[in-house]
Amino acid sequence: MGRSFNVTLTALTLSLFLGVPVGVWMALSTFPGKRVFTALIYTGMGLPPVVVGLIVYLLLSRSGVLGSLGWLFTFQAMVIAQVVIATPIIVGITLSSVLGIDPDLRIQLRALGATRFQSVRALLWEARFGLIVGLVAGFGSIISEVGSVMLVGGNIAGRTRVMTTAIVLETQRGNFDIALGLGIILLTISFLTNFVLVLLQGDTRRRP
Repeated sequence: MGRSFNVTLTALTLSLFLGVPVGVWMALSTFPGKRVFTALIYTGMGLPPVVVGLIVYLLLSRSGVLGSLGWLFTFQAMVIAQVVIATPIIVGITLSSVLGIDPDLRIQLRALGATRFQSVRALLWEARFGLIVGLVAGFGSIISEVGSVMLVGGNIAGRTRVMTTAIVLETQRGNFDIALGLGIILLTISFLTNFVLVLLQGDTRRRP
């Protein structure tokens, strides 16, 4: 269970640091090919995890571009795969949330002499509910992931085995009671985490 949390939280943190700035930049900037790039981001939100796993596997394999790192079947490989899955989701939801803010707010901020940093901070505050949704969606997309982490992690006991791959393994062994128990634990963890985020969303909504 601890390994599952470590992989998921590490990947989610990296995805937030990558995804939120890119989403804000795309929403506030105009550049050639923006529509194509936006379409690619939205396409990435629905990437099949097993395809992501295959691509990361090929990159990290001995003959791959990143093979010299020796990260295949390691913690790092699983994190990379989950970051690739979660980042487009966070970028896309951040982009949509910022674009959904009343355009007059930007005009008012400029009229008040707000710096770019102050303007972005104000816009992020207005888009906070969407950002929480992005956080929840990103978390949900990787905490329950099986295909990609099994491909790049190898499901090695004591090293890369996480709860989802353990469920698959126990099911294949016919240990349905253990698999079901692990599934219940995973669902409980997911529910409690999402419930905390919902509470945070409520607290944020009550603030002026």
